[in-house]
Amino acid sequence: MGGARSTRLSAFSSSQAWASRYATFGHTSVLAIGNFDGIHLGHQAILRATVEHAHALNAVSTALTFDPSPRKVLRPESAPPRLSTNAQRMEWFNALGLEAVVVLPFTLDLARLSPDEFVEQILARDLHVKAVLVGENFRFGHKQAGDVKLLSELGKRHGFSVAIVAPVVYRGEVVSSTIIRREVAEGDVSHAARLLGRPFALTGEVISGTGTGRRFTFPTLNLAAEQELIPARGVYITRSCLEGETRSHRSVTNIGMRPTFNGSALSVETHLLGAPSAVTPKQMEVRFWKRLREEKKFSGPEELREQIARDIARANNFFSRLRRWRTLHQPA
Repeated sequence: MGGARSTRLSAFSSSQAWASRYATFGHTSVLAIGNFDGIHLGHQAILRATVEHAHALNAVSTALTFDPSPRKVLRPESAPPRLSTNAQRMEWFNALGLEAVVVLPFTLDLARLSPDEFVEQILARDLHVKAVLVGENFRFGHKQAGDVKLLSELGKRHGFSVAIVAPVVYRGEVVSSTIIRREVAEGDVSHAARLLGRPFALTGEVISGTGTGRRFTFPTLNLAAEQELIPARGVYITRSCLEGETRSHRSVTNIGMRPTFNGSALSVETHLLGAPSAVTPKQMEVRFWKRLREEKKFSGPEELREQIARDIARANNFFSRLRRWRTLHQPA
């Protein structure tokens, strides 16, 4: 093969940009195609298999995905909220060992490509594919006319193989972004975490709040979440990662309208357990582990203060039990 490749993830906004970086030097790709929203356990199976195939074929392990999602362009009125931002997806692609990601801007022109044109122009001409890996329900091309059978036939014509990766099943249910969105929206973040393989997370800028928590001796960091999907209103056990710090903090997060104080806007407020951060961060990530309770309107500040103390005690107990469990199950 040609020149040496970087082992760090490289991101491209077009298949031609990938070609300029890799094909120019004689490299080929093993390609995973999909929306990969949330990069759940099913996506991870496809992506890990892609990395393994690429190593075996001495090719560039590459994910091909789209932004915005095809449904948001073609049927915006029914497009679901995304589970993850592009930045989160890049982080997870990198963690799974992918070498490259091509994020194609999904446009009406792209949507009009026939299955043959999509394969010929993007997969064969630009990405120089040796193998393509997809899920069994994969569709592509104008009006989703292409399926895995047609992709395999086109692969034979253009000299690449096609591998269909079986879905991941958890407790009798196929893992899907649709199910995870439902669980997050209903507040079952514990089940969502099992299907994602990690806790659902919100990221964004830390903004100024009303100062109510500080007056209660429970100061909070207020998050302007970047995600389209927010968990159901309620109180959650979370872990929070602050910009500029390498460790995460045990925390309790409230999502709601602050009904005790007649609030009118949804807020995401996080109280760090233990010593608070000395400096308010500009950015943070909140990872949702377990829902403690629904949002409730209390009779006044004192009743709310007592409930917050109980929430914190339950969260501390949860993390203590989790730590003991991990200690017991660590390999000798």
